[in-house]
Amino acid sequence: MEIYLNQFFFGVFPYIAGAIFILGSLLRYERGQYTWRAMSSQTLNNSRAFRWGSVMFHVGIILLFFGHLFGLLTPPEVYQAIGITTAAKQQIAIWAGGIFGMICLAGMTILVWRRLFNERVRANSAPADTFILVLLYLQLLTGLATIAVSVDHPDGYVMVQLGSWAQSIVTFQAGAWEYVVDVHWIYKLHMFLGMIMFTAFPFSRLVHIWSWPVAYVRRAYQVVRAR
Repeated sequence: MEIYLNQFFFGVFPYIAGAIFILGSLLRYERGQYTWRAMSSQTLNNSRAFRWGSVMFHVGIILLFFGHLFGLLTPPEVYQAIGITTAAKQQIAIWAGGIFGMICLAGMTILVWRRLFNERVRANSAPADTFILVLLYLQLLTGLATIAVSVDHPDGYVMVQLGSWAQSIVTFQAGAWEYVVDVHWIYKLHMFLGMIMFTAFPFSRLVHIWSWPVAYVRRAYQVVRAR
């Protein structure tokens, strides 16, 4: 039974989540462009704590995203070719992930508290808003928890297994799930929550991530004058 669960959650479900993520985003853009926005609640509560929380969350989450992207999808041959051992790569991941994760955690704690306990913000929040924020928070907590487990495996072998799984998934190789059969359950929970996040992405405010503000760089200045 455990084998079948591993096959489904780490061999099949990643493709289900990926298909929903891509097709759902396209359909959302095609049929619901009015809802394609961050739906900011800044006008309801724009305290200094919120501004700090928002900045720390966005800085932390962006750095964590690219850290995961390059960390998981870079084959060992590449970083070993420039003199970085597997153990050293893991140490880099632990320190960088820990620092970026704590920055993101501090910001998210402020945002979650505001979303749940500020009456004006809570009253104007859709269930999906609260769900995705709590999901991100749990994803972050499990990610930080993996650091404690990684410290007990200084050789970096677990990082190689996780990287091999991710690379096998994106290159459509069979048997990807076999790389993570024996990894600690906290890694599996972190991975599963990540796939749930991709599945929920098209139905949440996260779609605004696709809209990079590239035009702002070449947009004319907005002139504001006092009366």
